Amino acid sequence: MKRYNTLTRKKEEFYEIKPGTVTIYACGPTVYDYFHIGNARPFITFDVLRRYFEFCGKKVRFVQNFTAIDDKVIKRANEDNITVKELGDRFIDEYFTDAGGLGVTKATVHPRATECVDDIIKLVQTLVDKGMAYEADGDVFYRTTKFDGYGKLSHYPIEQLESGARIEINDKKEDPLDFVIWKAAKPGEPSWDSPWGRGRPGWHIECSAMANKYLGKTIDIHCGGVDLIFPHHENEIAQSEAANGCEFAHYWLHNGHINVDSKKMSKSLGNFFTVREAAKAYGYETIRFFMLSSHYRSPINYSADVLASAKAGLERLYTAKNNLEFEIKNASVQKMTESETKRLGEYDIFEAKFREKMDDDLNTADAISVLFDFARKINTEAITSSEFGTKLLDKFMRLCDVLNILKNDMPAEVPKDVQELVDRRSQARKDRDYAEADRIRQQLAEMGVILEDTKDGVKVLIKKQ
Repeated sequence: MKRYNTLTRKKEEFYEIKPGTVTIYACGPTVYDYFHIGNARPFITFDVLRRYFEFCGKKVRFVQNFTAIDDKVIKRANEDNITVKELGDRFIDEYFTDAGGLGVTKATVHPRATECVDDIIKLVQTLVDKGMAYEADGDVFYRTTKFDGYGKLSHYPIEQLESGARIEINDKKEDPLDFVIWKAAKPGEPSWDSPWGRGRPGWHIECSAMANKYLGKTIDIHCGGVDLIFPHHENEIAQSEAANGCEFAHYWLHNGHINVDSKKMSKSLGNFFTVREAAKAYGYETIRFFMLSSHYRSPINYSADVLASAKAGLERLYTAKNNLEFEIKNASVQKMTESETKRLGEYDIFEAKFREKMDDDLNTADAISVLFDFARKINTEAITSSEFGTKLLDKFMRLCDVLNILKNDMPAEVPKDVQELVDRRSQARKDRDYAEADRIRQQLAEMGVILEDTKDGVKVLIKKQ
């Protein structure tokens, strides 16, 4: 199993610290609004990473934080005339609604920085005691130039980093590259008591403290969007390794941007679409499938056309699943024939190919191609026994479950009004009134009902909206 490590800029064989258990820290959302399509990509990508490790028999301890205190959160809470906690509660609930719709499994722990302030203060104090941080008028800054490895994740030369840091000069800093890890209290902002006076945590220190609290001093994987490499993840490394005296994370995984008209999707540019909005038009599962249809490190372009294409691809896989379920229900015998037993073994190649693609740096795009090959073979299969169909369906869904797709099962019973139309169409066909039969088929299609005429009768497929 190989993963591309941003730290070394190459694919490396993956080995967990504790055999059989993988620890993962993923940067979560800032909870001041609904999250957009670009935010959704890391949530989906690293959910699949977790699911694949579990598929391979490993236990996963997955931590994803909520940034529940920062400038944007405070500004929105003040605008809405509510507390930061009330704002956080609201949009954390909204996050779980959309994340659940996208098929993202809840993390083992979802900590908030506001619940870990004592741990953050302890970490800041450790850095001050070691001479790696200093207090200035109630603010505490990290001495970046004292950390020898600064820039090793972003691979930026120190001169380039210093040049960028001088854009925003702060007279309190000893050096332009130094960054704040504790902020002195300002009027109208939440604050906590600390050895440096009332204040609140800086953004970067939050994740270092929460990763240390819930996963330990060294973790297997730290992941997030490529935009977090610098300064956020670079600063996390500097803080954590200076405080703990050991490597912070063995592997760093970052997903690529989602672009709109060749520009990164972001709220600051105003070119974003919330997941909630997109789901109303295309469905949550289509969004998930769209994300997984490209390699996670590649930038992808968001448009109505690509989502429509993703929806069509997803429906092809649904067709294979639905065909199998139909054949199982209408099979003439229960037990597998000798021929079917032999043919079932031929399908093992698909799991082997699927694993090969997923082992190669989580290549979900190629893994989906394997599923399409699997589906094509299913669609040409002659199924005699329900046992064969069931075992074949289990093999297919075992792989789909890793990507957490094909979860919108069709209704067990056809609604009465739909069945009446299906019966009327069947009668029209018997009467050779093909114009009426076609009209009813079109009417059903507009209702989201697809008819498939087979040797065993009419198959009715109802797509969930």
